Amino acid sequence: MAGRLDRPGLLGDSKGMSDAPLSRFLRHHYRHFNAASVIDAADGYSALIEEGGAMMVTLAGAMSTAELGLSLAEMIRAGMVQAITCTGANLEEDVFNLVAHDHYVRVPNYRDLTPEQEQELLDRKLNRVTDTCIPEEEAMRRVEHVLLEEWQKAEAQGDRAFPHEFVYRVLRSGALEPHYQIDPGDSWMLAAAEADLPVFVPGWEDSTLGNVFVANVMKGSLGSTQLVMGGAEYMIELARWYQEVSAERPIGFFQIGGGIAGDFPICVVPMLEQDLKIEDIRYWAYYCQISDSTTSYGSYSGAVPNEKISWGKLEVDTPKFIIESDATIVAPLLFGLVLGW
Repeated sequence: MAGRLDRPGLLGDSKGMSDAPLSRFLRHHYRHFNAASVIDAADGYSALIEEGGAMMVTLAGAMSTAELGLSLAEMIRAGMVQAITCTGANLEEDVFNLVAHDHYVRVPNYRDLTPEQEQELLDRKLNRVTDTCIPEEEAMRRVEHVLLEEWQKAEAQGDRAFPHEFVYRVLRSGALEPHYQIDPGDSWMLAAAEADLPVFVPGWEDSTLGNVFVANVMKGSLGSTQLVMGGAEYMIELARWYQEVSAERPIGFFQIGGGIAGDFPICVVPMLEQDLKIEDIRYWAYYCQISDSTTSYGSYSGAVPNEKISWGKLEVDTPKFIIESDATIVAPLLFGLVLGW
């Protein structure tokens, strides 16, 4: 066929197709446009890992409430993820779902809710995220209770730690285990804690548990905000991690959504090179973003990957992919491809 692209599975070519049901379906049907980008990005992801590379995954939006843990936890266990940067909401909402899943309320007609119906949800202590309501008492307050004890214990011992490290301690302690309401294997935070995965959480204060922490400092249950380490210290830790890992292997960047979860970690390369004046710093070796944000003036989330070249984040020949779609649909499919499902 004239002009035919040489890629496994394209236009009915079964060459290289996996016998796994999901992979076979996607490679047969996902041939063009955003669908084809899913295949290309998955193949690039797999190639980086197979060549000994590492992958940073970033989580914006409400991916934990969307239960991305169903596939992300398996990616972590399979060694396909070497670090995660996420918002405070994604850090905590995976744990909320772990202990309160049966109490969540789905609102399929969320687009039609009136202000009065939204008030009714508040009165029932149901915090809505699109079509899903997180139950305040069973989720947030249940986790707050054990986390406050962990904070107070650390403060009494003169200890300081990052937000994710405190959550790791709570998960490893087993204090929440009697409340588990999903298969623990479907929690990406449990998988990350078991693997002692590096996690970076910029802007953690912009989360429910971040607010809870500040409230407890203000009312005297905790003595100082210095107990929980913050964003600048996370950047130092990220810089150390990046230098150590990139000295041995290339690191890719897989971004879900935009905002601080993506902008914070990708900036570590120009910081090391331009601000610290460190020579021979490896640039990110792979880049993919799943986003439904449109390219517009000044938009970070909607910026095309090539814009990052001018900032010293990516190189001209870095494999770059952008999938303009709903990450709750695309990410599990792409992860399934990488896992060979």
